[in-house]
Amino acid sequence: MGKLIRTGAWILVALAGAFALAGVALHRGETINSAWVVTAAVCVYLAAYRFYSAFIAAKVMALDDRRATPAERLRNGHDFEPTNKWIVFGHHFAAIAGPGPLVGPTLAAQFGYLPGTLWIILGVVIGGAVQDFVILFSSVRRDGKSLGQMAREEIGRAGGGIALLTVLLIMIILLAVIGLVVVNALKGSPWGTFTIAATMPIAVFMGLYLRYWRPGRVLEVSVIGFVLVVLSIFAGEWVAHHAVFGPWFTLGGMALAIALIIYGYAASALPVWLLLAPRDYLSTFVKLGVVLLLGLGVLIVRPDLQMPALTQFTDGTGPIFAGKIFPFCFITIACGAISGFHALISSGTTPKLIARESHIRPVGFGSMLLESFVAMMAMVAACALEPGVFFAVNSPAGIVGSTPAAAAATITSWGFPVTPEQMHDLARHVGEETLFYRTGGAPSLALGMAHIFSQIAGNEAVLRFWYHFAIMFEALFILTVIDAGTRVGRFMLQDFLGHIWKPLGRTSWMPSVLLTSALIVAAWGYFLVQGVLDPLGGINSLWPLFGIANQLLAAVALCVATTILVKMHGARYMWITCAPLAWLVTVTYSGAWQKIFSDAPRVGFLAQARLLEAGPQTAQTKQLIFNNRLDAVVCGLFIVLVTAILADSVRVWAGILRGTREARSLEAPFVPSQLEAEELG
Repeated sequence: MGKLIRTGAWILVALAGAFALAGVALHRGETINSAWVVTAAVCVYLAAYRFYSAFIAAKVMALDDRRATPAERLRNGHDFEPTNKWIVFGHHFAAIAGPGPLVGPTLAAQFGYLPGTLWIILGVVIGGAVQDFVILFSSVRRDGKSLGQMAREEIGRAGGGIALLTVLLIMIILLAVIGLVVVNALKGSPWGTFTIAATMPIAVFMGLYLRYWRPGRVLEVSVIGFVLVVLSIFAGEWVAHHAVFGPWFTLGGMALAIALIIYGYAASALPVWLLLAPRDYLSTFVKLGVVLLLGLGVLIVRPDLQMPALTQFTDGTGPIFAGKIFPFCFITIACGAISGFHALISSGTTPKLIARESHIRPVGFGSMLLESFVAMMAMVAACALEPGVFFAVNSPAGIVGSTPAAAAATITSWGFPVTPEQMHDLARHVGEETLFYRTGGAPSLALGMAHIFSQIAGNEAVLRFWYHFAIMFEALFILTVIDAGTRVGRFMLQDFLGHIWKPLGRTSWMPSVLLTSALIVAAWGYFLVQGVLDPLGGINSLWPLFGIANQLLAAVALCVATTILVKMHGARYMWITCAPLAWLVTVTYSGAWQKIFSDAPRVGFLAQARLLEAGPQTAQTKQLIFNNRLDAVVCGLFIVLVTAILADSVRVWAGILRGTREARSLEAPFVPSQLEAEELG
């Protein structure tokens, strides 16, 4: 009887998801209620986790809790440490959930709600969750090795060496861009700066509490940590208005960059249980709390999506960023559907914390579904705004006009009415001087979130509070990528330097830990500082590379994943990773080609450099010309390196499938687990 009820329940979930997804895809009215979007997403996620991830776990991976994980076998109290499942889930989700699922969908909303919504829902199931799951499993079975190490061992020395170099270079660019987003979000914001700074001593307290004072009391320390974080949020508002403390936490770009570099070094060099894991776990409370509150707010308010399903900007003339819906919608969405950065976390810190193999499924597949839900909430919040307001906030002055009146007239001429008076009143309600030209996605997302929350309480004070809270939340959301990413970069650099001198490759040798942490932080810190000093804020030169580099990194990860599956099962299950790999190669190569060689100055790096070169020459213009040419060179280099990895991978697959190459498994030998039940969590 119980089985019949469960079967019936899952049939209802599947039917509800299919009906809602069809409604979203086929609706062409003035507006559509957000409840359709949320229902479609949640039902697809539930069905994918229950059936698709279970199929992969049982048939493809054969997860076995009797098998000791590297966290147990290589336990050293520093990097390898069997950790409670929910703490690992919190750390992993906090580490992978960076700017992509918040900013990407918000920017992609310029095409309309439909393209981004469909890609977020379907892309995560066939691509993102599969990549994270398979790479985490592969790393756990290989002593927690990094993506670069696995590439060298599974694909071969040539392809693997190129992969290691490619991943390391992409990693440095990604961390610099993410750091710049954090700096720009916190610049001049004492509330956000104080709250985020407060999470660090709270995290150290939680680490010591669990390690020495009350071992195993996860729920107890979670409640204490949550209360302290909530208090720090309210204290941040008080600090921001304090005559003495307010200026202390009102920092400029360079001061924040230096603080971020120091924090990145500490998070990489200190034991994982002392700062990184508890701080990410702590951040997850805020992240999950706000996401669930936003989901609840959407269900209560059920706002209509004001943005049309498709806008005229699908032709590539968008004001926020130029480029046609294919491939730039998929590149912009990035982490909400699939992210190469996740593969670094799944083969970096997380596999060294997994206590038993059954935890791989919720941590790998489940965390990515949750991040996709974050992206969906971001899309809803952005599209719930009036389109005129959305474009007024996100469009640069160079496109819509340098005065509010000119910008309002331009946006209204597109068919999205807005007035300067309307924008002035909105800015006053949220406590800002102006909301015009607030590019980058974060302000409009905060505005959309505040708009939804304020409809529940319905007063101006609530709107102002939630707007500033959302700005702080976005910075907190992004910062956790810095600490985990720097530690992963350290692992990769140690692996690389270990070939020069063996002791440098030992992750437990403290001199190597300190040296490689300093080198990796110095690398991304250099680009971060240059971005802060850039006359146009740095995002203009670094951000275009973010989406392409991130998706190319996912292609590298899927090459490694496919190679491992072919060695395990031949051609039988290689479609699981080959399908998303084929799509990513198509999208990223097309996008990279256009970004380098397009004749449209707003699209092509080289075309933009030629346009600037033909005009008046100033120091700023020369810097912009250099930045555009550098972007083109780096983008081209990434394509060449990834092509070499892909070609070497195909060579290995063909050899195994033809029987001319040995399908040798490089998994660690089976060792029975000796962990006690309370350690497994």
